[in-house]
Amino acid sequence: QVQLVESGGGLVQPGGSLRLSCVARGSILRIDNMGWYRQAPAKQRELVAGITSGGRTNYGDSVKGRFTISRDNAKNTVYLQMNSLKPEDTAVYLCNADIFQRNGRYGGAWGQGTQVTVSS
Repeated sequence: QVQLVESGGGLVQPGGSLRLSCVARGSILRIDNMGWYRQAPAKQRELVAGITSGGRTNYGDSVKGRFTISRDNAKNTVYLQMNSLKPEDTAVYLCNADIFQRNGRYGGAWGQGTQVTVSS
């Protein structure tokens, strides 16, 4: 069994920055794509940013130029650096990863989410 644990959320003023972290724990053989999604009240879940095992990245249009995704494969961790935050970035941010477990199972895993609130 694997578990994704996010941290780093909180309350920040508009224009501020936050750094989210997500570590994958458990019986892991390999992690392929990792990513961050967000879900605001009454809105659909949307992709924020994704990163392949080789480091190729992609971003949602609303965060391009402000957010940066990175990963440390040795630590099974993905990060999201969020700069120039806006009130509309307020949401629960969820980590996602495609994990190949040592028992042969392969599939997507989700974290429990971390709240980001941008408000003055």
